[in-house]
Amino acid sequence: MFGPITIPFGAKLLFNTVKLKPGVTIDDIEVAIADMCNVVKDTYGDDRGGFIAGQVFKFSGFASAEGSLGGAGNADHDLVIATYWKSFDQHERSHADKVFREKFGALAEHCSETHEFGYEMLWQGVPESAPA
Repeated sequence: MFGPITIPFGAKLLFNTVKLKPGVTIDDIEVAIADMCNVVKDTYGDDRGGFIAGQVFKFSGFASAEGSLGGAGNADHDLVIATYWKSFDQHERSHADKVFREKFGALAEHCSETHEFGYEMLWQGVPESAPA
């Protein structure tokens, strides 16, 4: 469940930003996130629906001045959900499914906004081994 993931070249990234309602904490939504992620993993994984892997990140408050143009800016979300799929079509079919919509609805009750954006992979790499 918390092991490393491998993303094949050509995977589609769906990047969902989540803004919680005032007063809602990550602890308040932990079960809803876990339920939703498990439904995606168990129901739409591999050949059953195109889901490859996913990750959930909480915004830490760090904004890089070195990696930003025009200042570091402010994040307008509390967490992000990154999911990797074989195709955008498979993602959309899974998210239109009643089972997913029920679990997403439980999370959405605690959110003021969510936005999901799709990205096509252009490059990936890992460090090359240092010569011996």
